[in-house]
Amino acid sequence: MTENTPTKQPLLLLEPLPEPTLEILGQYFTIHPFSDMEALKVIAPSIRAIATGGSYGVRPDVMAALPNLEIIAVNGVGLDKIDLTEAKRRNIRVTVTTDISTNDVADMAMLLLLALKRNLRSNEQFLTEGQWATGKLPPLAHSLNGRKLGIAGFGRIGQAVARRAQASDMEVAYFNPRPRTESPLRFEPDLLKLASWADVLVITLPATPATKHIINNDVLTALGKEGALINTARGSVIDEDALLDALKNKKIAGAGLDVFQNEPTINPAFFALENVVLQPHQASATVETRLAMGQNIIDNLLAHFSGKPLLTPAC
Repeated sequence: MTENTPTKQPLLLLEPLPEPTLEILGQYFTIHPFSDMEALKVIAPSIRAIATGGSYGVRPDVMAALPNLEIIAVNGVGLDKIDLTEAKRRNIRVTVTTDISTNDVADMAMLLLLALKRNLRSNEQFLTEGQWATGKLPPLAHSLNGRKLGIAGFGRIGQAVARRAQASDMEVAYFNPRPRTESPLRFEPDLLKLASWADVLVITLPATPATKHIINNDVLTALGKEGALINTARGSVIDEDALLDALKNKKIAGAGLDVFQNEPTINPAFFALENVVLQPHQASATVETRLAMGQNIIDNLLAHFSGKPLLTPAC
């Protein structure tokens, strides 16, 4: 180690990281994967750093058990499962992997949309069941060309979705807490009006108390029988009971979902539906992006213990 390299610190690992990331972290930190609270008590006084994921966050009892915690490095951008008020009160620094997963998440939104509108699931089943070989043809699908796409949440990911939708010759408008004056796209301050206008509603909102169940029965009704819903944000932004009712009763045409409430034990009612495309929270799950996210965690942790500015602080 050089004189600028921090001494080897204990690191509490709350969510798995890619092996290459763990190998590098192991050069600088003694890694302690979390097992249970009893085991944590033994090492708790020595823990000054946590590495976790946006899906797991940091449980309040875990944070409370670590009197000397200084930094939480999050492998993702979701902060809804971390008590940021408590972190601020205790001067605990929190970092996220800002903008690293933007393009992959936007790609997933478009992948879900294309799979839904082009009948990917049913067409594959049609083929593998041998129906094509008998001379039959599957039902026609739907084009994206000329369709209206509304985006709820117009941060980095929402804007990346907009670029992809425009490349597919879709008309785009967005809902956001405030207009993005740098964007030429139409700002719609009323989510219900955006849903009524849109053929497709893509959700890229953060999970906050204000956005919990923001996609409710009223929004789904406004989206209408020909409308499609795409969610690559967080499961909490959708009222799942309302969504399941809308899908079962064809109040909307379909949904593409990468995130759910109660992950990974999601409501099994989704599995019986034919008008959905489902993914197990895989939007950022590419080798390239996950390794870059891991490197961001390493860099933030090393910066903290070296007394340097953090690369991507959340608070």
